[in-house]
Amino acid sequence: MLKKTIIGALCILPVIVWMVIISCSSEPKQAEATSLKQQIERGEYLVNIGGCHHCHSPKIMTDKGPEIDPDRILSGHRSSSATPGVPPGIIGPESWGALTNRELTAWAGPWGVSFASNLTPDEVTGIGAWLESSFIQAMRNGKHLGTGRPILPPMPWQDIGRLSDDDLQAIFAYLKSLKPINNMVPLPIAPDKMTRSSM
Repeated sequence: MLKKTIIGALCILPVIVWMVIISCSSEPKQAEATSLKQQIERGEYLVNIGGCHHCHSPKIMTDKGPEIDPDRILSGHRSSSATPGVPPGIIGPESWGALTNRELTAWAGPWGVSFASNLTPDEVTGIGAWLESSFIQAMRNGKHLGTGRPILPPMPWQDIGRLSDDDLQAIFAYLKSLKPINNMVPLPIAPDKMTRSSM
């Protein structure tokens, strides 16, 4: 009888050990998934209250004015959009400080013309190839990819750069969770290249 009990226990023991191993290995994965979900939700919250959609999401014109195009969330200035030229003398100390297009994705000012970047995770035209560290550095020092050309107005990188690392990581996680949209945003236009004709 004792022999049968010992044999039975020995047969069940590998099953119990296997169940404990599976349970222990799945708990960190579930915790990690929950943590990532919470991080993405935090990032979405920060993007929404931070007004990122104002410039980075193309608009659809309605009878109530421009509304965000739900199919192109945070994809930046439409590559297919013609940007009107800026008449000489319209921007200056005694005139307008800045102008914007009807979608609020292109801005003209003393710095020239800047275009809202594609923040979706498209590998070629968006931030799909960016590292989290490059994103944080860009928000801290106002340089594209953290080391490139200056990030131009009206992008409030000086304010965003004051966020904690955790908040910037959350924003990056949310942006990386979006649907990738292939949209090649134009490079900025220097002040001496702004003309009355279409750009």
